Amino acid sequence: MTYPTDEEHPLLVLEDYRIGFNTERGLAKAVDGVSLTLKRGQTLGIVGESGSGKTVLNRGVIGLLAARNTVESGSAKFEGEELVGENRQAFWGTKMAMIFQDPMTSLNPVMKVGNQVMEPLRQHQKLSKSEAKKRVADIFTLVGIPEPIKRLDQYPHELSGGMRQRVMISIALAIEPDLLIADEPTTSLDVTVQKYILDLLTRVQKEQGMSMVLITHDLGVARGRADEILVMYGGRVMEHAPTEDLFEKMSHPYTSALFSSIPHLHHKKHTRLTPIPGTPPDIVEPPTGCRFAPRCTYAQEICLLESPPMTQEGNHRYACFFPIGIQQGQEALTTNQQRGHTASGLQIQKKAEAI
Repeated sequence: MTYPTDEEHPLLVLEDYRIGFNTERGLAKAVDGVSLTLKRGQTLGIVGESGSGKTVLNRGVIGLLAARNTVESGSAKFEGEELVGENRQAFWGTKMAMIFQDPMTSLNPVMKVGNQVMEPLRQHQKLSKSEAKKRVADIFTLVGIPEPIKRLDQYPHELSGGMRQRVMISIALAIEPDLLIADEPTTSLDVTVQKYILDLLTRVQKEQGMSMVLITHDLGVARGRADEILVMYGGRVMEHAPTEDLFEKMSHPYTSALFSSIPHLHHKKHTRLTPIPGTPPDIVEPPTGCRFAPRCTYAQEICLLESPPMTQEGNHRYACFFPIGIQQGQEALTTNQQRGHTASGLQIQKKAEAI
């Protein structure tokens, strides 16, 4: 079924979506109640530290998690069809595609790269070998792979890291998907190649009208490429807003902490970054209250006891009792600075500025 491009028929809708893994210690809640809507032609940036649930969320949606120990619940609808509890094979390779973070481990090392790109074209689009070969050569040219005909017969180890990543992008773009998930697509690449690849994805997205999920730990990359940004921590959504709204009015302390931990062009030379204290939560036995409370400079007693509800302000939503930018938040931070520690015992400088 083909839906019109409007807000009444979004491409992907998640409601209280959860993914857990059965372990010896108990259920690891990797994704814990995520809700979001992805419109057609839209780019959603998902940011957060390693282990925040970004990749698991998207691998779960697309159906790439091992079924034997995975527990999935809630709702995930793609083009109006429920995915939870269903086989996604009909969508994979036809309407959904994913660019993986590490091309060397994602590509088949004993299979020529040309065949790896041709395989979904022949299997799902029923192209002949010659048609598929021509299509792959055209895609290699599109993504900036030199001497495309020669590259068809090479193996992954014969290509540079940048070339392997372009092959991965070729596999994803070859099927002209409705949904493209790009998981840290420029990791380990030099800056010029990073920009080329991100520009390429943006151009192809506009030409094909596809929706894209850009997974990254870098808020700066997300800001330049995404229409909306979803901030995840400990498997939960901390904040979600249109990109510029998020940067103009960051509400969650975790979002601000992420932003403060990365370098910025306006920083002077040798400017010290502000690392986030502590470590991410144990997803088998997470904190009782807010997941971020043990590391948050705003944390009060209630943050340790109760999970904050999601507050909605227009298209901007966040889960925090003491958000940045309002009186309660400033008072909470000031109280902690004056006593030198938060309710969780996190030590902070008395005259420290809000992060």
